[in-house]
Amino acid sequence: MNKQYNQRHSEIMLSVAPMMDWTDTHCRVFHRTLAPHARLYTEMVHANAVIHGDRTRLLALDPVEHPVALQLGGSEPELLAQAARIGAEHGFDEINLNCGCPSDRVQAGRFGACLMREPALVADSVAAMIAACDVPVTVKCRLGVDDDHDFGRFLAFIDTVADAGCRMFVVHARNAWLQGLSPKENREVPPLRYDWAYALKRDRPGLQVIVNGGIATDDEATKHLDHVDGAMLGRAAYHDPYLLHRLDVAWFGGALRTRGELLRALRPYIEDQLARGVFLKHITRHLLGLFAGERGGRAFRQVLSEGAHKPGADWSLIEQALALTQSPAVAA
Repeated sequence: MNKQYNQRHSEIMLSVAPMMDWTDTHCRVFHRTLAPHARLYTEMVHANAVIHGDRTRLLALDPVEHPVALQLGGSEPELLAQAARIGAEHGFDEINLNCGCPSDRVQAGRFGACLMREPALVADSVAAMIAACDVPVTVKCRLGVDDDHDFGRFLAFIDTVADAGCRMFVVHARNAWLQGLSPKENREVPPLRYDWAYALKRDRPGLQVIVNGGIATDDEATKHLDHVDGAMLGRAAYHDPYLLHRLDVAWFGGALRTRGELLRALRPYIEDQLARGVFLKHITRHLLGLFAGERGGRAFRQVLSEGAHKPGADWSLIEQALALTQSPAVAA
């Protein structure tokens, strides 16, 4: 890999996508243990929730997570600006506007992927957010919505938002279908077109372009760096989190650690959270994929899934699960 590239773009080369119900603070602390150089993202939080909701829960942030971005949903510039300011004050290193989520609930609230049809509104929102906070404001978007396959329209959306001051775009390289497909199907059915993200970077070299969508292996992630500034992993980082560690070591250097070493490095955090009254199950649900495809992986998942919800469950349960991954008598 080009060393100069590595030095210039290390802060955005590797990132983990915002994923609803998954990338909470416990998940992000785990991912930070695996990948010291990755940029992490929160679950999407609506601007109204940030302004009026339980910020202690919604904006929970452990110091080890940095650099970490807060992803906001919404379509009202004034509210997004207020939420962006609050997020920056809570210590987030970036504020990201969601223009890619296709769920019915999001559409009903006039935000997410449907905003790609309103580039002027997105630009107004981004400008207001930039004026309200002192951290970078970025946008995560799709290529288009429904059967819109016009690269020129996609580029016009990017240009309009870039003119408002946005310098970084995370491109989930497929369309979003607003009718007829579930959110899960929207992550799998519309075809991937990485070439659009590549063309965006080629045509607008002054912008930072991160590609997202369908990246499942080390080689796939690495090849994207020949064309764009970074690769964002989604579900692959959750279901096979060791992939995140391998990429961090391959791209940034350092020693490859075993899965057991990485998990035991998390022990002080887990025990601190247990002492604060957090139930073990809220942390271990994010660890289940660590031994995916490895000997004892199924037993590891089973022990944690069946035991972490029980009263008094503590670190000893994790050691019990780990022991099964080291037993030659246990299958994958």
